[in-house]
Amino acid sequence: MNDISQIENRVRRWLEKAVIGLNLCPFAKSVYVKDQVRIAICHAQDKHTLTAQLYEELQLLASTPAQQTDTTLLVVPSMFEQFSDFNDYLDIAEAVLDELELVGEIQLASFHPAYQFADTEPDDLSNYTNRAPYPILHLLREDSLDKAAEQYPDASVIFQRNIDVVRALGHEGWHRLLQDDQE
Repeated sequence: MNDISQIENRVRRWLEKAVIGLNLCPFAKSVYVKDQVRIAICHAQDKHTLTAQLYEELQLLASTPAQQTDTTLLVVPSMFEQFSDFNDYLDIAEAVLDELELVGEIQLASFHPAYQFADTEPDDLSNYTNRAPYPILHLLREDSLDKAAEQYPDASVIFQRNIDVVRALGHEGWHRLLQDDQE
């Protein structure tokens, strides 16, 4: 199995076991089972190359019907070992959205192996709601989010539920859940 296949398989296991399996995103299952989630692996090792691929992925998503590709996960396995570096890059990613005039059409969400919300300790289980095997820029269609939000008018309920689920699972439970991902 080549490197790209291993990375994609690891991302798919995380999606299936954590995101969908724990229902961390109640909207993910429907697009995933319809094969409308694009997983793009970016082997960039510098911000310039990553930004070029981000431009391409945003333009591709914007020009592709949602029935074909509803959302894109841009996986960046070769950069951003430190969460702070990844978090800083999000400003660049948001600027790209603005430059392409896609603000209001596409939204960015972020995941990282060491994700840390502001004002939390690194090992706080609430951070695990946004932890993934690799740094990931999630490109989401605003229209799809709006439709999904009709079922969940108070999104904070989802966020708090996710924290409760992950805290109930605990550190050991989280690692057991994704034990296939441990190398």
